[in-house]
Amino acid sequence: MAVSRVVELEGHIIDSGMMQAAFGTVMDHGGSFDVEEFDIGRRKDQESYARLLVTADTEEDLQRIVHDLHQQGANPADPSDAELQPAPDDRVVPHGFYSTTNHPTQVRHDGEWVDVENIEMDCAVVLEETGDGVRAYTKVLNAIEEGDMVVTGESGIRVQPPERPRDTEGAFGFMQGGVSAERPSESTIEQIAGAIEETKREDGEVLVVAGPALIHSGAREDLARLVENGYVDYLSIGNGFAVHDVERDLYGTSLGVNTETLDHARHGHKHHIYAISEIIRAGGIEEAVEAGQLDSGVMYQCVANDVPYVIAGSIRDDGPLPGTITDAVEAQNAIREQAHEADMVLMLSTLLHSVAVGNCLPSTTRVVCVDINPATVTQLLDRGSAQAVGMVTDIGTFVPILAEELLEEGAPEFDD
Repeated sequence: MAVSRVVELEGHIIDSGMMQAAFGTVMDHGGSFDVEEFDIGRRKDQESYARLLVTADTEEDLQRIVHDLHQQGANPADPSDAELQPAPDDRVVPHGFYSTTNHPTQVRHDGEWVDVENIEMDCAVVLEETGDGVRAYTKVLNAIEEGDMVVTGESGIRVQPPERPRDTEGAFGFMQGGVSAERPSESTIEQIAGAIEETKREDGEVLVVAGPALIHSGAREDLARLVENGYVDYLSIGNGFAVHDVERDLYGTSLGVNTETLDHARHGHKHHIYAISEIIRAGGIEEAVEAGQLDSGVMYQCVANDVPYVIAGSIRDDGPLPGTITDAVEAQNAIREQAHEADMVLMLSTLLHSVAVGNCLPSTTRVVCVDINPATVTQLLDRGSAQAVGMVTDIGTFVPILAEELLEEGAPEFDD
């Protein structure tokens, strides 16, 4: 006997493709649907509403359909309270726990909807009674503690994917276009610069995630100028980026190559090891800056301007530099703290680091990913960071033009 469930979609469900995606999901799983109600917003500022009766052959099939619809923002028309079960042990979730998307989420408790704090993908939701009521927040698996009240099942959960309204004007209007290698580069960079300026004017914070290719390409000084002038509030990098930035300061090379003349320095292959050794000798990057040993570059400007940075280590690191977080869980937690504070993120020529940071971001955070390899941008989107706009271009071209756009009129207005 067939079973049915009523779900609702609200918002800019036509322009964002949400309604089409919902129809496709039902049919892909072998179900059927009837549109019981459909109200279309007729002006740019009006939202639409659809009420669907979803039918499947079995309860199991229906649950699968409703689960996928839920991930896209279709919510049950008759919500009940969220189901809770205690975690049976540290780092162990109850069977059937709800795994989060990166979209804004609410859970229903005692008939009231509660916003889930620090939303990010692939987490559990924990409810906690406090003196002021109840909190709902995400926890990664390694942070789950025995007895945590974890949301399970699909009932009492409401997901709100970011929408794409008809009006795409303003500084962030360009962030509707997905990935392209064919957009006019300079005009797109100009729009990205405008988005950064608007973020800063609104007291937002910008996180830069950068790979060592940025140093190799000769864009180091331009990113350093952006740090110096207050356009970068956080920096998330790997050991390689910091090493080659320091190497450029101490020896004028990156991986033994002069980034200006492209000449290979004599014994230049040793320079990155020498650079690591000198920073260890000084006691760390900050100590090297204070001693006057480092006086240029991105790391120097971060220290000089109190810009927090996270250096996450990897199994392939040389050294690593002092301050590199070699414990993977500790590195994730440090990256997560930065990601939760950011209002806009620039991901510059680094695949793995971009995906790692993207996993920690809510879908409401504006993300621009720039790489010469289109696979970097598409993999970020495929991993769930659907809010990202991608630009396929050389990072050594992108950063200097961006710096010119942002700094051409002198000091930014938001500086104190």
